[in-house]
Amino acid sequence: MPELPEVETVRRGLDPAMSGAIISQADVNRPDLRWPFPPDMAARLAGQRVLALRRRSKYILIDLSSGETLLVHLGMSGRMLVSGDPLGQFVHDHPAPEKHDHVVLHMDNGTRITFNDPRRFGAMDLMTTADAADHKLLRVLGPEPLGNAFHEAHLIAAFQGKMSPIKSALLDQSIVAGLGNIYVCEALYRAKIRPTRKAGQISKARISGLVPIIRNVLSDAIEAGGSSLRDFRQADGELGYFQHSFDVYGREGAPCRTAGCAGVVGRIVQSGRSTFFCAQCQR
Repeated sequence: MPELPEVETVRRGLDPAMSGAIISQADVNRPDLRWPFPPDMAARLAGQRVLALRRRSKYILIDLSSGETLLVHLGMSGRMLVSGDPLGQFVHDHPAPEKHDHVVLHMDNGTRITFNDPRRFGAMDLMTTADAADHKLLRVLGPEPLGNAFHEAHLIAAFQGKMSPIKSALLDQSIVAGLGNIYVCEALYRAKIRPTRKAGQISKARISGLVPIIRNVLSDAIEAGGSSLRDFRQADGELGYFQHSFDVYGREGAPCRTAGCAGVVGRIVQSGRSTFFCAQCQR
């Protein structure tokens, strides 16, 4: 599932093609994805100007002139692809329709935005922009890891007395929004913290040091266009490249990249997810 860097990469790719443009027509080709689409979604989108594109955690939020916001979740295999951009940001002509093109937005500037999702685990919803923070999917989220509300004091307080492994704690979206399996593994490796350590037993100094590391891992991934493991594509259809910079994720049995360390990357399963780490470096 795309994590924060992938979703932010898609948002940035959509922004020049959508911001300020009007959705002249919306094609909704099925009644649902993971959940049913909101009533009359095509009619509610058509004719609306896109005021802004935002991201909250792993969700793209598209603010419309109607006072509503389109929430988009990519799910496991969802892609939002841009074609025909008159600004010259993208070189792709409009492709022939595909089987899994579930929602297509025709913009008045000639751009087409296609939501393609073979597994149909993605989602779209419409909500009142002024009340967006109260949406059932958004109101439970913790602070953005790249925002000002995510800081050392917050993370220390959130971990206090917590007996769950730090890997699980960082995946808790109510503690910090948008982190997923890949970037938690990478951040814990850079911080040299073993993923099985109980969150509440890690020193305040080490927790404080983890905050800038999380920010740096996410920033590096965004700069590289995210990570393409299976289905992820940027808005122009290109792959992300951060997977070539993984220190531990997916590198089971490979040598540790820490200078002077003779360890190898191991893999364990935590809460049904693979965790990659170096048992010698991470303590």
